[in-house]
Amino acid sequence: MKTQATTGSGNPKKDYLWLHLKELPYFRALMRAQEASFYAQLDFPAPVLDVGCGDGHFATVAFNQPIDVGLDPGISPLREAAGRGAYRLLVQSDGGNMPFPDGYFASAFSNSVLEHIPQVEAVLAETFRVLRPGAPFIFCGPNQHFLENLSIGSFLDGIHLGKVGDAYRSFFNRISRHYHSDAPEIWQKRLEKAGFSLERWWTYYTPGALHVTEWGHYLGLPALVSKLLTGRWILAPFKWNLAITERITRRHYQEAAASDDGVCTFLIARRQS
Repeated sequence: MKTQATTGSGNPKKDYLWLHLKELPYFRALMRAQEASFYAQLDFPAPVLDVGCGDGHFATVAFNQPIDVGLDPGISPLREAAGRGAYRLLVQSDGGNMPFPDGYFASAFSNSVLEHIPQVEAVLAETFRVLRPGAPFIFCGPNQHFLENLSIGSFLDGIHLGKVGDAYRSFFNRISRHYHSDAPEIWQKRLEKAGFSLERWWTYYTPGALHVTEWGHYLGLPALVSKLLTGRWILAPFKWNLAITERITRRHYQEAAASDDGVCTFLIARRQS
């Protein structure tokens, strides 16, 4: 069932865009900022599990207190997460084989992670196992409209180079490491098979915002060099340095986050008994 987000706990007055812009490449910051604004409206009973926590930056911005457990298979991002203090406990593990007892967690989330996992059904089944009956599981990611709205692919289609456009979409999907850009109905089937019910979902991130993200993959190469050389994406995280970037991204951030033509989907599921 498609719904709009409703108000809950958190701090919806935070400037999530700026908090991300000053530390991340702008194309990543814009998407994460919109997602963080949703979490501010939701309740997460403790203990909370973050499935695929990465470097921990998102959790430090989206939540006002440390998350109980962050889980990720990569040791390098976990070290970075440890430095941020975003989690009370960090665990290196594959999401399909979690080292927790049955029913240990009261809630879980996975922010823009499941689309990167080939065998996502195993992760859903394992998440079901470690959650208590009735516990919420929140996640998000690209949907079936993501690839079709890429600006370069659409341009190539428009000049009758559809095969080249398809090749570009495949290329972008590959560099984005997406295995699943699926409709909510597909996620619902996966969730029900694992033992969850899908309670609510909405689409977000307009095609215009996607174009900013798409071009940012190429224009953001200097930020990647900075990260490799210094360990920081943004060398001068100040308003004067990021003024133009903020002006460009702010317009898209202020658009209605829940959009009928959104290229991403935010889903709220619940573990059944």
